[in-house]
Amino acid sequence: MASIITQPSPLPAWRRELAEGFKRPEELLAFLGLPASGWDAAAQRDFPLRVPRAFARRMRRGDPDDPLLRQVLPLAAENAVAPGFVSDPVGDGRARAAPGLLHKYHGRALLVTTGACAIHCRYCFRRHFPYSRAQLTPARLRPALDYLRRHEEISEIILSGGDPLMLADARLSGLIRALEDIPQLRRLRLHTRLPVVLPSRITEALTERLAASRLQCVIVVHVNHANEIDADVAAAVTRLRQAGITVLNQGTLLAGVNDTLGALVALQEQCFATGILPYYLHLLDRTRGTDHFEVEALRARELYEALRRRLPGYLTPRLARESPGAPYKIWF
Repeated sequence: MASIITQPSPLPAWRRELAEGFKRPEELLAFLGLPASGWDAAAQRDFPLRVPRAFARRMRRGDPDDPLLRQVLPLAAENAVAPGFVSDPVGDGRARAAPGLLHKYHGRALLVTTGACAIHCRYCFRRHFPYSRAQLTPARLRPALDYLRRHEEISEIILSGGDPLMLADARLSGLIRALEDIPQLRRLRLHTRLPVVLPSRITEALTERLAASRLQCVIVVHVNHANEIDADVAAAVTRLRQAGITVLNQGTLLAGVNDTLGALVALQEQCFATGILPYYLHLLDRTRGTDHFEVEALRARELYEALRRRLPGYLTPRLARESPGAPYKIWF
C-alpha cells in the first residue's frame, strides 16, 4: 500500500504577510528611498524593528520625518537616560493578580495574552515588560480563570499583550470559550493594532467567532495618524462593524507624529469616517527610551482645548494619562 503523505496546512494569508514584513531597518529605509544610515544599532538590538509591508506602504517615500516611519524606526534618542522614564510606567507589576492577569480597576481585568505584536512601536509602554514570566500561557490559564470567578464584581475582561489577535484562531477561540463560562462576565474587550497595521487579520472566521460570543465584543484599535488608515483598514473595520462589534480608537499624543492641531483633527475625522469612534488620546506613558516622543502637559492641554473648539463632542477623545495605583484613567 502506498504511504499517505500529509501536506502541512497552508498558512493563513495574514500569517504569510506577517512573515514577509520588514525586520531590518536598512531594508525598510531602502524601500522608502531613504539613506540606510538613518537608524541606530543599539536601539535596534534593544527593541528590534518589525513592520508589516501593508503599513510601510502608507509611509511617504523619501520623507525621513514621515509620521508613520517615526513610530517604528529605531533611533539613537532611545538610548538616552531621562529622569522619570522607567521600565514599568503604568504599574503593571503591582497590578498582577495572577500569572498573566492584571487587575487595576473596579469591574474589569486584563489578560496579557501574548508578548507578540505585528509591529514594534518605539513608544510602547510594555517594551520592557517581562513577558517570559508574566504573560498568559495555557498552563497559567486556570489560576487566572479562578481569580475571575472569585471576583464577581468583574464584568468585563480585556485581552491585551502584545496583541491578542496574534493568537491563532483556535487558541483565541478556546480562550474566549473559557471566559464565556464565567457567568458574571458580560463584555469582551480586545486591545489590538492588527486591524490597522495588518488588516488581512480581520478574516470572516475571526469576525464570525467574535460575533457568536455571548459576550458583547468591543475592539479598541490604536491609530495615531490619519495616514495609517487606507482602504484595506476601512474594509477591515467595516467587517467588524457589520458583525455587530463596536470599534473604538485610543491614540497616543506623540511629538513629531501628531502634535499639531491639524494632525489631531484629521485623525479624529478619518477615524469616524471609517467607523471608528474616538475614545482616548493618551499622554505618553513615560517608558525608558521614549522621552523624545513626549509632548509636555501644558502643550498637550493647549492642543486639546483647540481640538475641543474645532470638533463636536462625539469626535473628541478624552485626553488621559494612566497613573500607577489610581482607580481610573486621569483626565486632563
